[in-house]
Amino acid sequence: MIVGFGFTKLSAEKKEPATGKIDINNNVSIKDVVEDSLSLGKDKQNVIKFKFEFASQYEPNVGSILFEGEVLYLDEPKKIKEILSSWKKDKQIPKEIMGGLLNSILSKCNVQALILSQDVNLPPPIPMPKVQMVAPEKSYIG
Repeated sequence: MIVGFGFTKLSAEKKEPATGKIDINNNVSIKDVVEDSLSLGKDKQNVIKFKFEFASQYEPNVGSILFEGEVLYLDEPKKIKEILSSWKKDKQIPKEIMGGLLNSILSKCNVQALILSQDVNLPPPIPMPKVQMVAPEKSYIG
């Protein structure tokens, strides 16, 4: 279960004016997995700290958004050891954890990226909903 989330780095840069077609590539990756401890009252719990990176690249050379952060994950001691062992051995995270972990990271990062993109006057890194106005059909009643 995810018990903590925090950013350690927030960066947004606009390099050139946005003209023409702009491709936006979003990427999230887990950079490291380490054991940590979390104080819950008088007790300390062992947790896993997932260090991540989220990047949005605006091409051609328009700008970029980069976040780094940490997610704290709490589980049974046996499961924590398995996850850490798997990471040390082959840089893999179990699929049953990876989905929730990435969804949590993406939900926080996409919101923050949207805010920062407005602050530096870049297009939104995720598609925004648009209202489509359709003319009502004319009907004949006669």
